[in-house]
Amino acid sequence: MLSPAEAPKQIQDLSAAELGVIAHLYRGEIYRSTIWRTRLDNTTNWSIVTMGIALSTTFSSREASGLPLILIGMLLAVFLGLEARRYRYFNVWRARARYMETHFYAQILTGKGLADDPSWRVVLADDYLHPRHHISFYRAAGRRVRRTYIWIIVIQTSAYFGKLAIHPQMATHFNEFVERAEIGPIPGWAVLCCGLIYNLGWVFLALSTYWLDRRRHGDRTSAAAMG
Repeated sequence: MLSPAEAPKQIQDLSAAELGVIAHLYRGEIYRSTIWRTRLDNTTNWSIVTMGIALSTTFSSREASGLPLILIGMLLAVFLGLEARRYRYFNVWRARARYMETHFYAQILTGKGLADDPSWRVVLADDYLHPRHHISFYRAAGRRVRRTYIWIIVIQTSAYFGKLAIHPQMATHFNEFVERAEIGPIPGWAVLCCGLIYNLGWVFLALSTYWLDRRRHGDRTSAAAMG
């Protein structure tokens, strides 16, 4: 995005009619961000509902298999992919609305006036002329994992280990616990190792994107950029 130093030196003040247009533009961006926020919630609801179905199926009886809790992991990955894509679009509208709040409405409320730093209009105009995503798919997925999906994954993992430990009866030693994880010809130790890699992958995604967000935004001294 453009920085204040790259903005033109002479920018005309906004007229009363143009101020009204900015107000309507802000309302439009808020509306679009709300719509996409609703779509994010829908995807999260799908994940929660499918997790509930898997839990009900797995714990319906002592003899029920724990396989649904493993298969649900694939669905969670699909839902996360959809949600990360939606979050990238949501972030565009949210960033524009937030940018206008900090550079337009906040300036009016604090009495500083809009003429103090008119370069924000150039940054906003450039985003409209050259629209782009402000966040990568990888970082978007990491944010959704940290804020929502990590809790679903914790429930999934805890329920699976609980199923192995108590059904069909309480496991008396570790080898019995491992044997119960067998899936057809696949030995239990291999299934548990895959589960470990599965969970470590989510942890790595969450921590690595947190580091990327901190590196990008943690030391920001200028509010010129969006996203």
